[in-house]
Amino acid sequence: MSLPVISAEYARQLQDFEYKILTNQPKIEAWFRSQWGKHSPPFYGSVDIRNSGYKMASIDMNLFPGGFNNLNPNFVPLAAVAAQDAVERACEEAKSVLIVPENHTRNTFYLQNVYALSSILRSAGFEVRLGSLNPEITEPTEFETALGDKILLEPLLRTRERVHLADGFSPCIVLLNNDLSGGVPEILKGLNQTVLPPLHGGWTTRRKTNHFGAYNQVAAEFAELIGIDEWQINPYFEQISGLDFQEREGEDALADAVERMLAKIQAKYDEKGITDKPFVIVKADAGTYGMGVMSVKSADEVRSLNRKNRNKMAKVKEGLEVSEVIVQEGIYTYETLNGAVAEPVVYMMDRFVIGGFYRVHEGRGADENLNASGMLFVPLEQSIPSVHSSGNADPVLLATCKRVFEQWESLGVPRVDIDNPDNEPNRLYVYGVMARLSLLAASIELEQTAA
Repeated sequence: MSLPVISAEYARQLQDFEYKILTNQPKIEAWFRSQWGKHSPPFYGSVDIRNSGYKMASIDMNLFPGGFNNLNPNFVPLAAVAAQDAVERACEEAKSVLIVPENHTRNTFYLQNVYALSSILRSAGFEVRLGSLNPEITEPTEFETALGDKILLEPLLRTRERVHLADGFSPCIVLLNNDLSGGVPEILKGLNQTVLPPLHGGWTTRRKTNHFGAYNQVAAEFAELIGIDEWQINPYFEQISGLDFQEREGEDALADAVERMLAKIQAKYDEKGITDKPFVIVKADAGTYGMGVMSVKSADEVRSLNRKNRNKMAKVKEGLEVSEVIVQEGIYTYETLNGAVAEPVVYMMDRFVIGGFYRVHEGRGADENLNASGMLFVPLEQSIPSVHSSGNADPVLLATCKRVFEQWESLGVPRVDIDNPDNEPNRLYVYGVMARLSLLAASIELEQTAA
């Protein structure tokens, strides 16, 4: 593929930031190791990153990633090692995994994701079967994925405190690939099996502002560790509740928050000599799939929303009504792929980076949400290096993680070696660092919100 290019105006700032990260790589990896000794990472997750050159940060963290089909299949061996570690940390004697997917039986691309996730776990040596919550699945039913692969969905059953399939298949690990936007089903409550991610990680109870509250803690500590301005990796945010978009309730409070946020960003831009026009992203505090999201550059845009746009903001997936939003600092994405705006999405299992892709949108601008109809996915052609050492780490994994990338041709930066910090930095390594910061924040978030 053609490698993404960064706006020439901010390329130097990006290189300076990357160089700071790369030259501190031993310190960063030691810090991550110490953090994973204190906090248990989620089973898996994906992180959306925006890169303006002068600022690079996670803008969203998904605990139930649904795009495994968009990863480079060449990375399955790396993902399998990470999956083996993740499963064994949750249940040492595990030999099998029961996946509970979304009910999207008509979305063949989502089914392809389930197939890809199952393949990773099977490659890790686990028996994998799929237990469906869909009431229309009353017997084992085969479905065809977008690429023509087959998956078998079976009704999820429960006896006392265990879920199982009709033939008694009932492993100790129940892996949710369902974000529980529609609520936590009774069948999943009070199990004596390990449910991952935990039920309180679903959108029934989870809030993005809780995540970014935890991220504030992580970003501050990391920024101090390597000597950077925390703002470079951390978007401002604020929560507004008591909203009813259709009835226009809470509109003034939201507009006031937008105004405050824009002023705060402008002050930082003035301090840094940045000439961009500030914008904010208003999005549902609970929800996914890019629903309930709008980009605004003035408080008047909030007050003048037409009925169509109010309806768009009023509900998200599963008809979940939006009464709370996060007003988040907007980060321009100045990376483009073949002329189209692009943002990286990084996938992780346990504490390991296992790959990612670029979300590309030809019809969207640098200040807009790219997670929208018309987006394309371009898999990363090489794995993101992130070095881990737990004393008994698989040597194949470590060797794979030590590989480095081609730096972007457009900047004329040669291949780098992460053992040689005198070379120019590697952007994809930096993405792996940014993603793991968000993963660590998710770990803290789940600890803080556990019942």
